[in-house]
Amino acid sequence: MEFLNRIELKGVVGRADVNSFNGNQVCNFSVVTEASAVDREGNSTVESTWFNVSAWNGVKGIQDLSEIQKGSWIRVVGRLRLRKYVSQDGIERMSVEIPARIVERIPREEEREQMQPQRDY
Repeated sequence: MEFLNRIELKGVVGRADVNSFNGNQVCNFSVVTEASAVDREGNSTVESTWFNVSAWNGVKGIQDLSEIQKGSWIRVVGRLRLRKYVSQDGIERMSVEIPARIVERIPREEEREQMQPQRDY
């Protein structure tokens, strides 16, 4: 049996920072996704979920990491990675990030179609 650790997101870029390390560029950015649902009382709700993503120079799908900009619709394929760290107050914490394998901008005409949250069933 094979193991599988894969995630695919379509959402909107929040923050995006491009940096260089030893001649290689990396873009650390956030992506928000939304899902609509109806609660037990019958009220419509929208749940927003933020993901932290890192994409290195040469990632498939996008030529220039500076194209990843706040407000852009984007598709990300990668894996989930858990990181342990010690916060400034000395508490051990854990964060989840997505090292991207594929990053694609969604063209403007498709953005309009994607703007409505999808219902989770």
